[in-house]
Amino acid sequence: MTLHSFYPIFDNVSWLRRMLPLGVRLAQLRIKDLPEDAVRAQLAEARDLCRAHEAALVVNDYWQLAIELGCDWLHLGQEDLDTADIKAIRAAGLKLGISTHDDAELKRALRLDPDYVALGPVYPTILKKMKWHQQGLAKLTEWKMRIGDTPLVAIGGMTVERAPGALAARADIVSAVTDITLNDDPERRVRQWLGVCR
Repeated sequence: MTLHSFYPIFDNVSWLRRMLPLGVRLAQLRIKDLPEDAVRAQLAEARDLCRAHEAALVVNDYWQLAIELGCDWLHLGQEDLDTADIKAIRAAGLKLGISTHDDAELKRALRLDPDYVALGPVYPTILKKMKWHQQGLAKLTEWKMRIGDTPLVAIGGMTVERAPGALAARADIVSAVTDITLNDDPERRVRQWLGVCR
C-alpha cells in the first residue's frame, strides 16, 4: 500500500469522524492520558472508520492494543522502542513507522527495517518540548539519501505553506498536527492540505 503524502495526527477519534469524509487517506491516532479501556474503544472505532474510508490508520505507541485489535500500522518513538516487543509487532503483521531526530536514532531505526522513517522537528513546534531544535529542509534531503526507498515523513511545525518545501526537499509524506487542530476552520484547512499533497 502506497501511503498518501498528507498525514494528519489527531488525539481523538472524533477528528477522524470529521476528516475522513473530506478525503484524508492516512492518519495517526495519538491518544494520551486516557484509561486503557477508553483507548481501546477509540482505536477500535478508528480502525473501522479508516477501513470504511479506505484510509490507513497508524496507532501511536499502543502496540499491544494495535496487535489485539488487528490494526495495520504502528508508530513508535525512540522511547517506545526501549519497551516494545518488535518481534511480536512484526509477527502480527503490523507495519512500523519510527521517529528519528539525530544520527544515532536513524541508525537504530534502520536496523529495525521500518516501513517509514519520520524526521522532526523540521520547523520549531509548539506541540511538545524537545531537546532538538529546528532540523531544517536540508536534513530532510540528507535523510532521504540515507534511507533510500523507505518513505520519509516530515514532521514538526509543518503548515500548508511549508509543505511544498518539505516535498521538494524529498520528503515523501508531510505530517501536521496543530496546523489543523488549532485552526479556526479545521475542515477548510484539511481541504487546503489535500490540495497541496496529492
